[in-house]
Amino acid sequence: MADYTSENLDAKPYFDIELLLQLSQETRIDGALMDKMSTLWEKWLNHLTVKKIKVGKIQYLAVWLDEDAEKDTDDAWDDSPSDAYMITNLAQAFIMSSIYSILPDVETAGCAPAPKPTDGLVEAMEGIGCPYNNNASALSRRFAVLTFYPFKGACDICYLQPDCPKGNGQDQGSGSLTIPGFESDPQ
Repeated sequence: MADYTSENLDAKPYFDIELLLQLSQETRIDGALMDKMSTLWEKWLNHLTVKKIKVGKIQYLAVWLDEDAEKDTDDAWDDSPSDAYMITNLAQAFIMSSIYSILPDVETAGCAPAPKPTDGLVEAMEGIGCPYNNNASALSRRFAVLTFYPFKGACDICYLQPDCPKGNGQDQGSGSLTIPGFESDPQ
């Protein structure tokens, strides 16, 4: 059993419309959708978990939205795929804004490097309620980030670099992304 400690941190995510538009590659949002997203943003403040974790000598920041927020995004797909796309981007922006409020260097660097999922880290994440998936390739929560605390660097230290279009120079600005939990299963 891994020896770890965890501490709740208070994140202060702010609704960054520029970040949301950038993620969605949109130039405008209609009023009704903006009202929906503002309501969800306020709601999700009560569904956000932010923890500082120490495993051995290394500290991490774990940020995630719980299952209720995932349900909100799933339900939106049933109502309007175009709205759901924006709401999904909103959840991603919410997580990013939460991280930026704790580690502003992540925003400046443009990357929150992922740590290698060691046995101790995998056990700690399970213990705090945000376990890795079965093959430890991603966290089980759809809207979640785990990075180093304090900030230590960007792409150069990221465990995901070989598979990251940004980290390995293949990002062509396609705007294509895979929502965690919706990766194709390479069987």
